[in-house]
Amino acid sequence: MYIVFMFLSIIIPAYNEIHTIGEILQKVFETPYDKEIIIVDDGSKDGTREYLTRLKEKEKDKNIKIIFHEKNMGKGASIRTGISAATGDIILIQDADLEYDPREYPKLLAPIIEGKADVVYGSRFMGGPHRVLFFWHYVGNKIITLLSNMFTDLNLSDMETGYKVFTKEVLKGVEIKSNRFGLEPEITAKMANKKARIYEVDIAYYGRSYQEGKKITWRDGIKALLAILRYNLFSK
Repeated sequence: MYIVFMFLSIIIPAYNEIHTIGEILQKVFETPYDKEIIIVDDGSKDGTREYLTRLKEKEKDKNIKIIFHEKNMGKGASIRTGISAATGDIILIQDADLEYDPREYPKLLAPIIEGKADVVYGSRFMGGPHRVLFFWHYVGNKIITLLSNMFTDLNLSDMETGYKVFTKEVLKGVEIKSNRFGLEPEITAKMANKKARIYEVDIAYYGRSYQEGKKITWRDGIKALLAILRYNLFSK
């Protein structure tokens, strides 16, 4: 069963992304969908907030919602804010850096539009082109995904991916509690608990170095492991 009428909500959490926010938004604007763009600035201090304030005035004709957190609360909190403001039939999460390319949207949306999936993950490890970086990050991602799969009984290759797409329906009744990077294992556990139809598609991945603004560290990996235990064993 195909979804004939589709309104897309694109949620963009942003924290200190002044060097990339303009370019990524231009790429999102160019995607050929009936859409709203929900940008959640998470207490940026590098000029991102000021840029978005100017954009709000300049692009009044575009369907853009810009929401400002008064202080940094984390990616999970930003996604929670974005979902509460979303009105689309499909909700897509887009990071504000340039690691994920909006030209991948047709591939990400196809399983949902075709009525095959409720959730789609864009996997960085299924053979798409990717920048060669950080061996230990790769190992850490594999370990975290493996542990998550053991609890959820899913066979995901990339649970931590930043590209996740959901039908509005599948998110009904789902409360996101994680404020930071625990979001990924939490939402995965909750989708597994709902028996959602989850698909993976291969995507290109243009990773950043720390000098270029990458934020996630080994500490976030430890928090992800704790989140896997919490949301699979102690909290639904």
